[in-house]
Amino acid sequence: MLKLRVNDIDVEVEEGLTVLQACEKAGFEIPRFCYHEKLSIAGNCRMCLVEMEKSPKPIASCAMPASDGMVIKTNTPKIEKSRKGVMEFLLANHPLDCPVCDQGGECDLQDQSMFYGIDKSRFKENKRAVPDKNMGPLIKTQMTRCIHCTRCIRFATEIAGVPELGAIGRGEDMQITTYLEQSVKSELSGNVIDLCPVGALTSKPYVFEARPWELKKTESIDVMDAIGSNIRVDTYGWEVKRILPLINEDINEEWISDKTRYACDGLLNQRLDTPYIKYSGKFEKASWEEVFKIIKSKIENTAKDKIAGFVGDLNNMETGYIFKEFFDRTLGTNNYDSRSSNRFVDINNRENYLFNSKINGIEESDLILIIGANPRFESTILNARIRKSFVNKKTTIISLNDVGDLTYPYKFLDGKIKTICNIFEGNDNISKEILSSKKPLIILGESFFQLIYAKEIFTLIKNFFKINNKITKDWNPINVLSVDASTVGNLDLGILNNDKNIFDSLKNNQFEIIYLLGQDNLNFKKNNEFIIYQGSHGDKGAELADIILPGVAYTEQNGYYTNLEGKIQKAFKASYPPGEAKEDWEIINNLAEFINNRKLFNDKDELESSMFNYINLKKENYNQSSIEDKNEKQIKEDNLQITIKDYYFSNVIARASKTMHECHNSKLEKKLTGTDN
Repeated sequence: MLKLRVNDIDVEVEEGLTVLQACEKAGFEIPRFCYHEKLSIAGNCRMCLVEMEKSPKPIASCAMPASDGMVIKTNTPKIEKSRKGVMEFLLANHPLDCPVCDQGGECDLQDQSMFYGIDKSRFKENKRAVPDKNMGPLIKTQMTRCIHCTRCIRFATEIAGVPELGAIGRGEDMQITTYLEQSVKSELSGNVIDLCPVGALTSKPYVFEARPWELKKTESIDVMDAIGSNIRVDTYGWEVKRILPLINEDINEEWISDKTRYACDGLLNQRLDTPYIKYSGKFEKASWEEVFKIIKSKIENTAKDKIAGFVGDLNNMETGYIFKEFFDRTLGTNNYDSRSSNRFVDINNRENYLFNSKINGIEESDLILIIGANPRFESTILNARIRKSFVNKKTTIISLNDVGDLTYPYKFLDGKIKTICNIFEGNDNISKEILSSKKPLIILGESFFQLIYAKEIFTLIKNFFKINNKITKDWNPINVLSVDASTVGNLDLGILNNDKNIFDSLKNNQFEIIYLLGQDNLNFKKNNEFIIYQGSHGDKGAELADIILPGVAYTEQNGYYTNLEGKIQKAFKASYPPGEAKEDWEIINNLAEFINNRKLFNDKDELESSMFNYINLKKENYNQSSIEDKNEKQIKEDNLQITIKDYYFSNVIARASKTMHECHNSKLEKKLTGTDN
């Protein structure tokens, strides 16, 4: 530990920290523009000047390593005068257009100028004017406001791994731009808006929508993927205007994907706001009592085994649990599932479907093997962690398939199933690499579990690690990459039918009533089935429906979600549903009462209590990890095909988003010009 004195206060800090970090540990905030904790040090702005004993002039605290015995002053007249001089230089070319700038009210330059700025400038020449750049449908530019902090460049290069931003010119003539005047193609591009300390880079979809002080701010959880990124939902009235990241070092650090940030405009489009009944191929508005009467009549005249239910990808855990209870207790059948296809899942042990190494555990790994996944598009934030591990530790990364640019170098294999078997039978050079690594990490994507031989190969992988003592109390290298927000929560709740192939029955039109709870991804051809659709958006499921029950979106109700590593988090209500739409759990509870004259639960508190009791009891009954019997089923030669959803259209909210459509079209245009692979 290093001992320093900051403003007459003694402080101890770890070696490797800067003077700026030492000052903040002592409780003194240092103004800065170019410095950011997650980025490399640039030392551009000079706003962080401090006085150091025996130094003839102020030092840039962000670039000066802390050393033992330093005596630092942060608030002397000399330092204040120096910072005022820096501020005068920054404002010499900066337009004073705060009233019309979207950054107004949350601008670092605005805040600092209130303290260090002066009422008039000695700079008499004309201010520079810089033409705006085209950075695509997400980022609005006004480069005349740029102060050359280079945060955006460093983020794109270091974090996103897509070095598309750079600088041309020098000094006053320096300009930040994209190469070839193209839109930024990173799935993390929106984070440069948060990083920009001025109004040079702002949100294009949000432009002139609202002022920050007009917005209601609600902390919540993202549902665009299974990561469970911590977010802040900003609403104006009942409309969600924007979504921003919250800091959670264990999950998303302080980044969110573009889909998380910008798909929120889909919350306003294609909404279901009243119950509907289909007559002669056309939907007509109805009352709740009318639709409940029809559903009750249909259920009473249908055999139990002819009724099936499917849970979608955005539902919270309370909704999934009461849906399961509705089928178990009210309908008396277990014909329900939360998958959209018959992929292999073993729910006898929780570790069989979790990301066991944890998201932040990726940084500890020294070898990562990816099988059947494209983490860049299936889990953008997790992919950024893998890149971080490579940048910081030069982690060896291997993929079974060549999946294109993942933003970091990796070795790819031939994509054959036999290759997987050879590796985990110990007959491949990669087997030796895995065994010699201290903390290997295997990522199994959902495409892997679609294989006919998924169960046999999964057993082989588990036994390989158990026999070689790679699974310990502190480290489990086997990680399942779930794609949808509801996946792990639904599996924890046992919303899965392994007794029979429910999807074969669905394909063969063996069900008479099908209840789709926000499920829009089922691949089947409707015959004579009576379909009930409950959800927030008029999407694929609603098109098939005979009855539509309007539910709510994730921002319109409180609810729990379990992320891919098994962490339960709560999303909070930020806005209100349109029209007659009701919370999903309430709809099912009322329907159960209408059918049986008895509610499943008296209130939501009782529902949550019952749900957690079920989960805790299930955890106690999980099988202990042990060597599993080998299945002698002959694995035939085949290739593993990776199928992923379109990144911009992965769920109903994204498909309803105008911004996501613009992003999709922008990507297509680039491919047509031959500038993208």
